[in-house]
Amino acid sequence: MSVKQLRDLTGAPIVWCKTAIDACKGNLPAAVEWLRVKGLSKSRETQARIATEGAIQSYIHLGGKIGVLLEVNCQTDFVARTDDFKNFCKDIAMHIAGRDPYPLFVSDDEIPAAAVEKERAFHMEKARENQKGKPENIIANIVEGQIKKWKKDICLLDQEFVKDPSKDIRSLMLELSAKTGEKVSIRRFTRYALGEGMQKKSEDFASEVAAQVEKAAR
Repeated sequence: MSVKQLRDLTGAPIVWCKTAIDACKGNLPAAVEWLRVKGLSKSRETQARIATEGAIQSYIHLGGKIGVLLEVNCQTDFVARTDDFKNFCKDIAMHIAGRDPYPLFVSDDEIPAAAVEKERAFHMEKARENQKGKPENIIANIVEGQIKKWKKDICLLDQEFVKDPSKDIRSLMLELSAKTGEKVSIRRFTRYALGEGMQKKSEDFASEVAAQVEKAAR
């Protein structure tokens, strides 16, 4: 991984890119995350405005029971037409359809503050009930761990990829960015499930999609 690659991906100053590479021993996803945590990389929204090319990817489960619309951005039409980019879009759309629990947001900065506080209050009340006698700081640490897990479950970029759980979606996105030399960003998505919100017999759609994912991976 080069300093230029990391700078192109994050927009961070060169000196900090060098520091991040050293700190993360050349691991690209880790270096990008290191800069993000330090507040030295551009926000996802800013990168999305720069990356105005890309594609709208659709995925419909064979039974017509689940549908996904996904927008992925890159910087040039040339990259948008490559097989690597197209396959990435297809894989992410299939992931959204098949993941259980499925993602609700692209990243945790999209989660409304009120939703986070509501979730925190719920876990705090439960923890105080189950951890009677423990100090408040211990309970708070337990709750923050639960909040972190909750965010990971509902944020696409933090989820383990259904076809390869050793990688998360953010890592796949950064790997594609490094390979193409362009910023690639997942901007938004919508997931539909037949009969969602209606009272009807429950069906295991996620298991059906997971079977399709396994079949496609062979």
